[in-house]
Amino acid sequence: MLKAQGHWTLQSVPEIERQLQQVGYDLPITWDVSAVSEFDSAGVLLFSEYFIEFSEHTPVKVVGYTENQKEMYDLLKQDHVVIEPPKEESLIETLGRNTVILLKDIRDFIEFIGHVFYALFHTITNPKEIRVKETVYHIHQAGFNALIIIGLTSFLVGMVIAYQGSVQLAKFGADVFIVDTVAISITRELGPMITAIVIAGRSGSAYTAEIGAMKITEETAAMRTMGFDPYTFLVLPRIIAMMVSLPLLIFFADIVGIFGGMVASGMQLGISMTQFIDRLYEVLEVKHYILGMVKGPVFAFLIASVGAFRGFQVSHNTESLGLHTTASVVNGIFLVIAFDALFSVIYTELDL
Repeated sequence: MLKAQGHWTLQSVPEIERQLQQVGYDLPITWDVSAVSEFDSAGVLLFSEYFIEFSEHTPVKVVGYTENQKEMYDLLKQDHVVIEPPKEESLIETLGRNTVILLKDIRDFIEFIGHVFYALFHTITNPKEIRVKETVYHIHQAGFNALIIIGLTSFLVGMVIAYQGSVQLAKFGADVFIVDTVAISITRELGPMITAIVIAGRSGSAYTAEIGAMKITEETAAMRTMGFDPYTFLVLPRIIAMMVSLPLLIFFADIVGIFGGMVASGMQLGISMTQFIDRLYEVLEVKHYILGMVKGPVFAFLIASVGAFRGFQVSHNTESLGLHTTASVVNGIFLVIAFDALFSVIYTELDL
């Protein structure tokens, strides 16, 4: 006679299992469960496991069970699933899984860009569908409203370059060359890149959050149901607005950044504003501005596209919205830096 009693619950399962492991199989077993005061699913699964094990070696008869216990046993027996602990991934498995995810993201992004260009071609061939009002609104949001943060950032960057450069140049008595350092570095490299990075964190994340929220509330699905293309109504106005506003912001950042360098040069090296401007006329050619401005539309397209792409990837929960907003900022900044390096290589090879 095998008599079960007490609580057969999740908390007591380990102790009960230790006792059941000591039961021998040499004689038939009559299993009395009448003294069991409480059963939960963990207890029933333990009973089921050992009932099957005992039955494989000797006849087993169960007595004293209640109707509720029998119903729970029958219910769990119909869909008995053994949950195994997750296997720890090896380094190669983790690397392979992450590579597959990355390749899928790249494929989806290329597909997204294809949809964008199709929508652009369709809009060009049907000028009435151009969303002028929305485009102007996004130019105001991504451009005009960002002037303060862009101006402050550029001014401080210009001051930092001038301060750091002046310390080194003063050692060789080449103080005046701080103008060359500030002007050329800001117009060719730092102005466009710093502006694009700030906009990626400010406006790129906003694009993801806006479109992601619309997807959570199923506004994008409603647009498709009514026959409106989300790429034409949501993506194109944002991309066009970004491509218009970012070059203007870069131009503004160049001017403010050079002014910051001028202020720092006067404070650190005693270079007057007149001397700084005279030297600026000598060394800063128009091509440096143009080479920096050319990067603007490219950076803008990348930032706006990544922001909108991540917005469409948001699933129907707020956690996904946060994750994809973060991903859009990281991806946007990475692409800006990568393409800036590519531009530098191209300019060097072309001797510009």
